[in-house]
Amino acid sequence: MSGWLGPAEWEAVALSLRVALIATVLSLPFAIAVAYVLARTRFPGHGLLNSLVHLPLILPPVVTGYLLLVSFGPQAPIGALLEAIGLGVAFRWTGAALAAAIMAFPLMVRAIRLSLEAVDPKLEEAASTLGASRLRVFGTITLPLMAPGILAGTVLAFAKAMGEFGATITFVSNIPGETRTVPLAIYAFLQLPGGEGAAWRLVIVSVVVAMGALLASEVLARRMSARIGGRDD
Repeated sequence: MSGWLGPAEWEAVALSLRVALIATVLSLPFAIAVAYVLARTRFPGHGLLNSLVHLPLILPPVVTGYLLLVSFGPQAPIGALLEAIGLGVAFRWTGAALAAAIMAFPLMVRAIRLSLEAVDPKLEEAASTLGASRLRVFGTITLPLMAPGILAGTVLAFAKAMGEFGATITFVSNIPGETRTVPLAIYAFLQLPGGEGAAWRLVIVSVVVAMGALLASEVLARRMSARIGGRDD
């Protein structure tokens, strides 16, 4: 692929993969926790939490990016603190990962929550009556049964993170080699005379990566379902 893509194109692909992978991996534990709380508990503010989790899906991505900028920018209190300890995210690739994680988080939570709600609570109750702790019940009963949903949510989040544009360009700009992911690179190439070829190559890469991730998740989900169902395909 490095021979087919130019240096700037390959740089954008590598950065996108890194940003999407880190955004997905770091979001996963929080998504599982939030999905569990939304699916298994009821408390004052449950609806508010659910709305906040899904807010990035309905807000314009530019609004999300602007909110990140005023919260984590160099002049903002949180951003200034992060800058002081060397963990600033504004106009850096880490900020691109943060923006991608926030935009992808609702998709991950929703897929995991739907999978968790399909788990029969009686199975968890039976394990509890046999003396298993809540943590052990979750680790040995709930988590394996919701694994297909976790996988689906992970793939959706990765694909969303790979394609994130609006929040990213607003929060971290379009800096070559630092924050220019594939969508931003496609946009930049389309602004240049003769840049359509590079843009098309990156579009093809995006489609291949997305299709590969979806096909891999389908195969793994079927294997997980077959293992959970106690049958072999």
